[in-house]
Amino acid sequence: MAHVPAAERRPQLIKAAIDLMTREGVAAGSTRAIAAELGVAQATVHYTFGTKEDLYRAVMDQITEDLIAQVERAAPEGAGFEETIAALAGALWRAMHEPAAHQQLLTELTMFALRTPRLSEARQEHYRRVIEVTARLLTETAVRTGHELAQPADTIARFVLSGFDGLTMQRICLPDEAAERVGLQALVSATVALAGGRLELTDVPVE
Repeated sequence: MAHVPAAERRPQLIKAAIDLMTREGVAAGSTRAIAAELGVAQATVHYTFGTKEDLYRAVMDQITEDLIAQVERAAPEGAGFEETIAALAGALWRAMHEPAAHQQLLTELTMFALRTPRLSEARQEHYRRVIEVTARLLTETAVRTGHELAQPADTIARFVLSGFDGLTMQRICLPDEAAERVGLQALVSATVALAGGRLELTDVPVE
């Protein structure tokens, strides 16, 4: 078998880990099982990542970056402050709950990381990154539209993301599409109000 450089093998193993754990859960994601998913020797996983925890961190990073990229692409051009925030929130909600987004897996990995000291930094970095990007998008939107934020962008970002975490957990545990839609609209309205703007509940594009 031809040698495959680690740089090329790395994304293959990340995808294999995501596919396996999405189907069977984090507990099934041993290095042996992930190697079998890709059809390589178990030693290949350790050679490429060092430890299982390092691979899990790479999986968390990949899912997070894919989600952020989807939302950043959704920022509308020429829209006002309220409309832009609503569009970004709708895009984030849709992206989080597309099967390809692997949001449930990311949630499972986050909970797993709470009891895994080697993943503590990865868990913290995930939240820092999401808060940082959300705050940047809020700031860029405010500057583009000439809107003065009533609170620091970091504060608003933490508020809206806390709401998304709650709505996501509700969807995982007790799905109710109508209630989720109202909850999302209320969250966006409260976020816009915190930022110093106004928004009607029906203005959030979730389709």
